[in-house]
Amino acid sequence: MPILQTSVEKFQKCIDACNRCMQVCEECLQSCLREPDANARMRCISLLRDCADICALSSQYMSRNSEFSAQLCGLCATICDACAAECDKFKDQHCKACADECRRCAQECRNMAQMG
Repeated sequence: MPILQTSVEKFQKCIDACNRCMQVCEECLQSCLREPDANARMRCISLLRDCADICALSSQYMSRNSEFSAQLCGLCATICDACAAECDKFKDQHCKACADECRRCAQECRNMAQMG
């Protein structure tokens, strides 16, 4: 007899993507602050903070099966896309890796928002 999948379990792929994206954004943020052109990265740094925060919050909402998870994940996808576009403007490896992770998270969040 198959075990029924709980709502939280069906969101696990998105929860994991949000947690990874949050971590990568925090790491990229710290690296950007140490770059010699940190002043030129103010928008990137701000978006990295927003992205890390919305990813953490989205993960929390999905983990508790909040009725607002889908709407929050829709916003998370938008912020992840903006963060990826900004990180793409910089050539260092931490920004490229972050942009890739943000795009993966945005796609998972869009998928989740459509499910919700």
